[in-house]
Formats: sequence, C-alpha cells, structure tokens
Amino acid sequence: MAVGAEQGRLGENGRSNAPSRDAGSSPCSSLKMFLGALSFAYFSKSLSGSYMKSTITQLERRFDIPSYLIGVIDGSFEVGNLLVIAFVSYFGAKLHRPKIIAIGCLLMSIGTFIIALPHFIIGRYEFETSVRWEINSTDSPAPCPKNSAAIVAQGSVLPGVPNTKCEGESNMSMWIYVLLGNVLRGIGETPVQPLGISYIDDFASQENAALYVGCVQTISVVGPVFGYLLGSMCAKIYVDIGFVNMETISIGPSDSRWVGAWWLGYLIAGVLTLLSAVPFWFLPRSLPVGQKGATRCTPEQTSFIKDSPLLENKYPLTFEQCVSNSGVPSTDFIPTLRILLGNPIYLIYLCVTIIQLNSLIGMVTYKPKYIEQHFGQSASKANFLMGVVNIPAVALGMFSGGLCMKKLKLSLMGAAKFAFSTSLIGYFLSLFFFAMSCENAKVAGVTPSAFTACNSDCVCSANDWDPVCGEDGITYVSPCLAGCTRSDGSGSNTVFAQCSCVGSAGNLTARTGQCLDREDCDRMFPYFLALSVITSFIISLGGTPGYMLLIRCIEPQLKSLALGFHALATRTLAGIPAPIYFGAIIDTTCLKWGQKRCGGIGACRIYNTAAYRTAYLGLTLSLRSASFLVCIPGFLLLRQQVRREQRNAVRGALANGGAEMEALGKDETADREAAVVPETKSVREPVVRDTEGSQPTAEHHSRDRETRL
Repeated sequence: MAVGAEQGRLGENGRSNAPSRDAGSSPCSSLKMFLGALSFAYFSKSLSGSYMKSTITQLERRFDIPSYLIGVIDGSFEVGNLLVIAFVSYFGAKLHRPKIIAIGCLLMSIGTFIIALPHFIIGRYEFETSVRWEINSTDSPAPCPKNSAAIVAQGSVLPGVPNTKCEGESNMSMWIYVLLGNVLRGIGETPVQPLGISYIDDFASQENAALYVGCVQTISVVGPVFGYLLGSMCAKIYVDIGFVNMETISIGPSDSRWVGAWWLGYLIAGVLTLLSAVPFWFLPRSLPVGQKGATRCTPEQTSFIKDSPLLENKYPLTFEQCVSNSGVPSTDFIPTLRILLGNPIYLIYLCVTIIQLNSLIGMVTYKPKYIEQHFGQSASKANFLMGVVNIPAVALGMFSGGLCMKKLKLSLMGAAKFAFSTSLIGYFLSLFFFAMSCENAKVAGVTPSAFTACNSDCVCSANDWDPVCGEDGITYVSPCLAGCTRSDGSGSNTVFAQCSCVGSAGNLTARTGQCLDREDCDRMFPYFLALSVITSFIISLGGTPGYMLLIRCIEPQLKSLALGFHALATRTLAGIPAPIYFGAIIDTTCLKWGQKRCGGIGACRIYNTAAYRTAYLGLTLSLRSASFLVCIPGFLLLRQQVRREQRNAVRGALANGGAEMEALGKDETADREAAVVPETKSVREPVVRDTEGSQPTAEHHSRDRETRL
C-alpha cells in the first residue's frame, strides 16, 4: 500500500505531483497572503514615487540646485529600473519569486532611507537673508548698513570676498545621495510588478486571476493619493523642526526660501516599504493550482514550467508545446523583434505614446511647482490638491474608460477613435489654461536698476534674497534695497520702518515676505482647478481603450514581446528625458537666482510668470500636437488593416460556405449511392432466390422498384 501510494504521488517523469507544503498553511490562505502582501508593496512603492514628485521644490531649495538637476534626480528612478529589468524578467521567473520581490522591497526601503540621509549629515538649513537675528539680543542690526564692515558683521558676503564658512565643507554635493537613493529605488521596484502578477496568474484560478490583478492595480492608484497628502503634511513642517527656535524663523510656508520637513516623509515611506518585504519571506515558491484541465500557456510558463511541476495541473501542455504553439521559438529573439518592429501600426502607436508620455510626465512632474509659482500657493496646498483632486479624477477616468469600452463593445477601430477623441477634447480644453493667467509679481530689485537714489546711502549686496512687502504693494528684494533704516520685532513679526524707496515719500514701512495680494490670481485659481480636473478625467478616459489597441493591433504570439518593448521604450525615451528638458526650459524663465554660500547659482527664487506659463503649457501642448500629427498615418494604416481583415473574413466565410456546399453535395451523393446499393441488391436477390425456385416476371420487378423508391 505504501509503495503504491508513493508511486501514485510520482508523475511519469518521476517528479512529485503533491502540493507544496513550504508555507505551512492552506493554498488558499497562502495565495491570499501573497495578494495582501503584493497589494501593500504596490501601495508603498506608489506612495514613495508620488512623494518624490511632491518634494521637488523642497529639494531644489534645500540643496540649491536648478530644476533640470531635479529632473535628473527624478529620471534616475527609471535608470535604475532599466539596469535590471531584462535580468529580472528572464531569470526572476526561474527563481523563488516571493523572495525576489522581498529583496526588491528591501532595496527600495534602503534607497528611500539613503534619500533622507543628507538631512542628518549636512547640518542646519540656513536660508538667504540680509539680516541675521541674534537670540537674547534686544538690538537688531540695521537693515541699511552704511559701510561694508557692517555687512560682513551681519553675515552677508561682498562680491569677490571669500566666504570662510566654506572651509572644511565637503566638495561633493549632497544631492548625489538623493540621486543614488532614487536609482536604488528603481532597481528594487523592478521585480514587484512582473513577478507578482505572474505569480497570481499562475496559481490563481482563471476566474479569480483577473479579479486579483484588478485589486492590486486599484491599490496602486490609492498610493499616490496618500503620497501627495504626506507631501502636503511634511511641507507645512519646518525642515529643522525640533532643532531650532521657530520664533527666530522669519519665513513662512509661502516664502520661496521655505523648506519643509522633506526628509520625514522619506523615513515614513521607507518604513512602510520595509514592512511590505516581511510577508514575502514566508511565502512558498509555488502553490497548488486552483483550476485543472486548462490548456493555455502564459509567457511565464515558457520560462519556468520545467522547474515547476505543480503547474502541470493548470497547464498540462509541455514546455516545447507552449513554445511551438506561440509560433515564435524562444531563441529567435532578434528575428522576432524584427517582425514586431516591422508592424507599421505598432511603430506608430509606439511613437504616439512616447510623445504623449513625454508631455504627461513633464506636466505632472512640475505641476505642483506651477501651482506654487503661478498662483502663489504654498507647496503644502499644491500637494494637497494634487492628491485629493487630480489623482482621483485620473483613476475615475481610467475606470470609466474601461467601462465605456465594455458597454459600447468597441471594435479595434472604435477603440482607436475613442482614445483619439478623448485626447483631442482634452487638448482643446487645455488651451483655456493660457487664458487663466496672472500678472507678474511686482518685485523691485530683480534688475540692475535696483540701486537707485533712494537707497544710495546703503551698502547693499545684489546677491541677497530677503524679500519685504512695502505698503505700496511692491515686493523689494531686501530691506536694504528698500532703503529701510530701522526694524522692530523679530522673526516673522519683523516690521521695517523708514523705508525710503517705498512709495514717493519716506518713513514708510514694510513687512517680511513677498506681497501675496494678487486678487486676479485668487479669482482665477478655482477655475484653473476645475478645468484641470475635467481635462484630467477626459484624457484618462482614453487610457484603457488605447492600451487595448496596443494589444489588439499585433499578432497574439507577439503580445508579450510587444508589451515589454513598449514599456522599455517609454521608460527610456519618456520617463528619463522628459523631467530633465522640462526643468531646463523652466529654468530659462527665472528672474532671480539664489546664491550658494560657497559661490555659484542655487535655486530660483522667483520666475517670470508669463514666460513660465508659456514655456510650461506651450511645451506640454506642442508635444501633444505632434502626437496628433503622427496619428493620421496610423489611422490610415489601421483602416486598411481592418478592411483587409474584413475581406479575409468574407473570403474565409465564402470558402467555408463552398466547402460546406461541397460537403453537403458529397453527403447527398453518398446517400444516393447508399440508396442505390441496397436497391441493386434487392433486385438481384430474387434472381438468386429464383435459381432455387421460380423466375420472377418483369412486372414484378417494376412493382418492387416503385415500392423501394
């Protein structure tokens, strides 16, 4: 009995067909545990990615770097992903997939902690100011010093005078740590999606696999909402909270020098990512398959079916059969890729998506900054609106697009027209953003004419950025350039008096910070926000039909390769370069650059509002215009392909109809022959019988024939 039972557990190839007991629990609970762990991993990685985009302005100001370098940091995530994506896709399926995902989450966590590391090694944040306030001192230094010695005593540096504070500082910029940490995040994120989805598809029943994948994708949409909300919360907190006396801080969250506690969010995201790695260490390499008798092959099966005998229950076809059924041998990668790229519709679709993703990624990356600079909103409010308003609108649009496609039962051409129409409508609506403009902020001192007769008695530094708002509604670069000779109070409550440049008469006052009374922007901002939500929703409607177009426009056996190459191309040609050149173009609109303590240009303090709007919106819409032009030949080729398929279908139907007619004719002939043979036999039978008896007459023969017919 024991021997027979043992032999029953072994398949024909000598492998065990018994369920794996690595997890020490039931297969159903193990799969649900994997689903929950994968959902949490998706949530953590999407939260970290959106939080990175929410801290763009904070990182610019903290490390005194321009926008294009922020673009390099943001694109470094895609670089890390591309470094290992081929290795993970090929070898990951042959290894212990849950543990590979756990290692990826661990690397993401380490990378996130590395991003926050500079805060703990570069010391306290010292923002630019022309006046240094001393604690426990009743005398405030004069805003308008009369000689250069007073400037040096207050902490400012004259042009050409070396700054002694640079001695002993590291020559390596601290933003390099942020870059390296983001690259490591990209490396760690690589195995989560392909190995996680393939694991679910392999060991879940067919009717549940789609539901499980949908749940995971839904969670990945929720993550960015919390990421932007976390960015909003941290942006309200001062970067050195708990280590400085906040009463001495003369700036607020709306000031261009304000830096929030950017590092705090990365610590929170790193802990969440680290926790998401824990469950994967306790999951088995394989599970008993929930559905038997299926005869389909997945791309993953062609990679690791030989090493996973449990899959034979769900996929009884052999490895060689799956490869041969795909129509493309696994070793002929280059010829297969040549066939794929020889499909003109796929190439045009690839070009269109690359161009549109350049527009989308650049727009989303710098949208919070655009809200800050153009409408005078704080970083906290901009991130809050992105998380609460824009991201849910995009998620709702994608879901509604899939629902519309199902209800309308769109064909290949219908899906293409639907995606094109929604994108075109969103494009025309986006043109109204140009009309939602704000006047440039009135800032005196951003041009060489700052040194006028009203402040000629003051020895001012042109590099300082310590804006004050005069009673005349004009922002001055510094109290010194405003001609202020006296100050009262401390911190954010400081009031400058006897400012000779404020208004036409002297003895006027100014307060710290920029003038925020821009009624036109305050009235326009709600309309901008409403239009932004509408356009995001409409454009997102075409996301799902457009993705289905990608799947349907190619041969089924090339589907996996087409999707993989599409992801590779969009990451390389859109995810990496778009934030860089968007940031570089935005940098050209800067009116006043900050100065690093050791010399060199830092972060931009104020932009030309009109030029910023033209550059940001113009580049976004220009790329989308180019994508529409590329769509024209795509529609022509797609129409030709659809008509060709219809003609082939008609010909096939006619051919099948002719074959059926021929088959029916053969059946009728066979029936007739079958009828004739018995007739002949029955005619002859009496003759045979007659040899033993009497001979039948002709009349008898005729009567018998009529009876049989």
